Amino acid sequence: MRLALVVNPASGRRRAPAIADRVAGRLARAGHNIQLIEGSDGPSALRLLRQAIDTGVDGVVVVGGDGAVHDVLDLVAGTELVLGLVPAGTGNDTARALGIPTKDVDGAIDVLLAGHVRTIDLARTGTTDVVTVIASGFDSKVNERANDMTWPRGNMRYNLAIVAELRAFEPLEFTLTLDGSTIQREAMLVAVGNGPSFGGGLRICEGAVIDDGLLDVVVINPVSKGKLLRVFPQLYRGTHVRLPEFERHLVREVTLSSPGIVAYGDGERLGPLPLTTTVRPGALHVLVPRPPA
Repeated sequence: MRLALVVNPASGRRRAPAIADRVAGRLARAGHNIQLIEGSDGPSALRLLRQAIDTGVDGVVVVGGDGAVHDVLDLVAGTELVLGLVPAGTGNDTARALGIPTKDVDGAIDVLLAGHVRTIDLARTGTTDVVTVIASGFDSKVNERANDMTWPRGNMRYNLAIVAELRAFEPLEFTLTLDGSTIQREAMLVAVGNGPSFGGGLRICEGAVIDDGLLDVVVINPVSKGKLLRVFPQLYRGTHVRLPEFERHLVREVTLSSPGIVAYGDGERLGPLPLTTTVRPGALHVLVPRPPA
């Protein structure tokens, strides 16, 4: 296969280029034709990738995290190109949703070499596709705060932002239009899940299936600040779905509206609400572990 290998130099605390060398070496030894794409920044890398696609490749392999995958979706989604992923980011929720090892580089390369393809959905918001979760409310306010912080790095910055944001946070007024039906909720957050998790393993949309042709809209109705702190660890296990404040809707299209709130998708800032999200069934072909016999 002719493969474009896209590397985000900043991913994995700048370990991504070394990981990409390992990926390129093993793929080349297996007989694949590799074209390395490493721009000085995101836009330059995308220009190089577009040129590679125009000249003819069979697939795109990303070495990076959710943001790196998010960046290439416009060029890969809706085409016959196959997307491969070697996780090297902070969150790696795309890899989790697909069953790709997040802490085993050679295991992730084995997935590429096995060549098993799965066709998955995407969540389309405006002109942007999202693989994992679109988050709004408390979590997006935390993201805004975390992005303004220069220390610490990784998930600890997100955890500190949670504590800081919680001091002043109050439930928000949301209007949700779910497949044409409108409801209003006072909520801590609303998430739209194509996959189950975001933020480095927070399984806010536990139970979401990435190829069922549906979006999981999760509402966390008002809870006290103390209970929110106690419940937070449950998000990593997905056991929060048993809480009475948890609400889920399965839809093909949803519009979220809440004054002054922005939305994040795949960890990237999408913009202020209102936003309409529609499922794109079967929009992306990805290399994943072969399912058990």
